[in-house]
Amino acid sequence: MHIRGDHAELVVGGRLDVRSAADARTVLHSAVDDGVGDLVLDLSELDSWDATGLGVIMGVHRRAGRCGRRLVLRDVPPQMQRLLVATRLHRILAIEGGIGVESLPRV
Repeated sequence: MHIRGDHAELVVGGRLDVRSAADARTVLHSAVDDGVGDLVLDLSELDSWDATGLGVIMGVHRRAGRCGRRLVLRDVPPQMQRLLVATRLHRILAIEGGIGVESLPRV
């Protein structure tokens, strides 16, 4: 897993899973704490995430809200869009461009 960027926009790549969750949480929480306005996570380079990785995203979402910021997901890969829809988290998280639920293949 790799994360690059600043306190306003970060690109997350690789796998966001149980092995990388602690490091990702540290980097993402620092970005929330050090910035103002929206924090954009570009997920175009993300290969996969598991429940732990999704938990990290939700934790960052809550922390951003407490800091008066908003977490925005950008370029969410289709596989991960399906997971957000299945868990109904697409209704809670800010997703740039939204998710076309009707265009996602059924699993």
